[in-house]
Amino acid sequence: MLAKETVRLTVTRGLLAAFVNELVAKRRKPTEELKDDEALAVIKRAVKQHKDSIEQFAKGGRQDLVKEEKAELKILEIYLPKMLGDKEIRKISETLKTKLGFSDKAKIGVFVGAVMKECKGLADGAFVKKVAEELLA
Repeated sequence: MLAKETVRLTVTRGLLAAFVNELVAKRRKPTEELKDDEALAVIKRAVKQHKDSIEQFAKGGRQDLVKEEKAELKILEIYLPKMLGDKEIRKISETLKTKLGFSDKAKIGVFVGAVMKECKGLADGAFVKKVAEELLA
């Protein structure tokens, strides 16, 4: 607040409100603390909402709002753990493909789920799906 970083302040306040809302939704007292995985889920949800907003504003031709949402998204991503890189995801996918014996594209959903579970939430689902489609093609 003293640094007058209004965007960071807005995002932080929004996250705090989202944390309280999550506690209330789970029928817990607003003064309690969320576990790390619960807090991470709230942050991921906020990131997803901002990405969706950016897409919608871009379609609507509102570049001013796109710029604002991107600035907020950049701050939110600071609070997320470092995601796995492309090479790590491909390596995990290839290992699981041979280990579990996936070769049929009909079971791509099961394969993507297994890869996501192995990545422990540190991979982008869209990229995992893309890699899975390439491997099972």
